[in-house]
Amino acid sequence: MTAIEQPRALPDAERALSDDKARATRVAGERRMRRMFLNLGIRLVSVITFLLIWEVAGSHIDPILFTTPSAIAKAAVEMIASGELWAYFWPSLKVLMVGFSFAVVFGILTGLMLARFWVIDVAFSVYITFLYSIPSVALVPLIVLWAGYEDTAKVIILFMFAFFPMVINTYQGVKAVDPKLIEVGKAFRCSEWQLWKNIVIPASLPFIVTGLRLSLGRALIGMVLADLYTALSGVGYLISRTAATYQVNRMFVPIVALGLLGVTLTALLRMAEKYVAPWTNQPDDN
Repeated sequence: MTAIEQPRALPDAERALSDDKARATRVAGERRMRRMFLNLGIRLVSVITFLLIWEVAGSHIDPILFTTPSAIAKAAVEMIASGELWAYFWPSLKVLMVGFSFAVVFGILTGLMLARFWVIDVAFSVYITFLYSIPSVALVPLIVLWAGYEDTAKVIILFMFAFFPMVINTYQGVKAVDPKLIEVGKAFRCSEWQLWKNIVIPASLPFIVTGLRLSLGRALIGMVLADLYTALSGVGYLISRTAATYQVNRMFVPIVALGLLGVTLTALLRMAEKYVAPWTNQPDDN
């Protein structure tokens, strides 16, 4: 009798275990959904409260010196409808894409080389420290003198702002790799490329993504600064021109647009981090 019932008990246990796993997955999904809606609600309340305070306070200040969200929204509709905002934003966005791409590629490669090979680290790290210690804005006039007032100078300025955070974070990411993992890889006779592919780069990804976020913020600063210094075009020039003519509501439109651009790109980087390095995701709070 026992020999007959025993095979039946095993499928029942497996079925119960499968049901428990499915229930746990469903509960976790519901918890994540509740947390997502809660976060969204908190953000909406925060933004609405901030805008209301700004609207009330701004309405009691001279419009030559300050403005209100409603005035900014009205100016934004006019500038978007006329194409003025895009006409100034597009040249800056092209510089951002080119300069930031170069900074990311060369920053990651430089950081990896410095951290992985001690000879390169000893020979060149002092130059990285030296250049990073100099305020980037102090080099802008020199770059303009060498490269002129066209897009080349803008790309160089933006690259200079975004390059160093990328290098430093990548360097720290490689240095943070557990040496025991490297030793295990060598014990299994992994080639240098296999060490990079399977150990060094995956372990460094969270630091690299953090470097991307920091570099993005500095790239936006460099983009506006390059517009102010180099040419009568771009979003930086639009801000300067509207401020000089006391059009404060129109001045705030590109400023708010830059903030929204930064928030959007940062959110995309966070999504990319969850995709390329899912093991770094923190579990949701209860």
